[in-house]
Amino acid sequence: MTSPATPSWPSLRVSDWTATRDTLHMWTQIVGKIRMAHTPLLNHWWQVTLYVSARGLTTSAIPHRTGAFEIEFDFVGHQLEVRSSTGDTRSLPLRPMPVAEFYTRILAMLGELGIEATIRPHPNEVDPAIPFAEDYEHASYDAAAVTLFWRQLLQANRVMSEFRSHFVGKVSPVHFFWGAMDLACTRFSGRPAPAHPGGAPNCGDWVMVEGYSQELSSCGFWPGGGEEGAFYSYAYPTPDGFADQTVLPEGAFYSKEFQQFLFPYEAARAAPDPDRAVAEFLRSTYEAAADLGQWDRAALEDNPARWSVGRSEP
Repeated sequence: MTSPATPSWPSLRVSDWTATRDTLHMWTQIVGKIRMAHTPLLNHWWQVTLYVSARGLTTSAIPHRTGAFEIEFDFVGHQLEVRSSTGDTRSLPLRPMPVAEFYTRILAMLGELGIEATIRPHPNEVDPAIPFAEDYEHASYDAAAVTLFWRQLLQANRVMSEFRSHFVGKVSPVHFFWGAMDLACTRFSGRPAPAHPGGAPNCGDWVMVEGYSQELSSCGFWPGGGEEGAFYSYAYPTPDGFADQTVLPEGAFYSKEFQQFLFPYEAARAAPDPDRAVAEFLRSTYEAAADLGQWDRAALEDNPARWSVGRSEP
């Protein structure tokens, strides 16, 4: 567990928690698929995501009949909490356990609450895709590492939310996609995009067609791409010359392997002002995509403090 002395931008080497990361990835896929089974499609699959909460990751309220339920990973108390608008709750201690056990137990908890949970019982965007009920390979849970990962997400969520506030065009929430296990925020130019070719492992190409149906610039954070994870930024479709652009801050680079700009988390953490360093990365990579793609930036951007200038408090 962390203590009050833990830095705001904690260090967590990916190699130190890979087994736990991969197990947690499968657990979040199960919970995300449960949300997906109960919510209507929103553009670009925004209805399936999780959100950073004050204690971990949450589905937010999921409609169910005339009420709702919520599932939250509590990475402080290390519990999976299921709460229903009926007032009923169920809790599952988070500890080392196979994905198969987690899958069986969460379905049983939902069943006790009268909540149906028919999902496609296979993971997406990974290879191999072991069916949840048969996955005894992923069974690790390092509680201290998971808490540190959540604290990384807290910082990323905070800085990305401030970045999001400068855009008044169509823009996604800052949300956690369980397919690739990344925290993401996506801005859109307002123009349609060519059909995405797909190609994600164990994921239908039509899923990517929906996700990338409009011209976009996307950024985020995921526990890969660097020794302690990485911030990333890419554009679809990729404008000519995008990979050759000089972006900020020092330490950011274009990865030919991942076909996107990366800024290693460890570089952000070690910067004199981590908030400013990450903000520079998000801003400069977006500007590269928007300028090369000839976005109407004057119409799409604004000052989030525009109503505070010269006005008194209500």
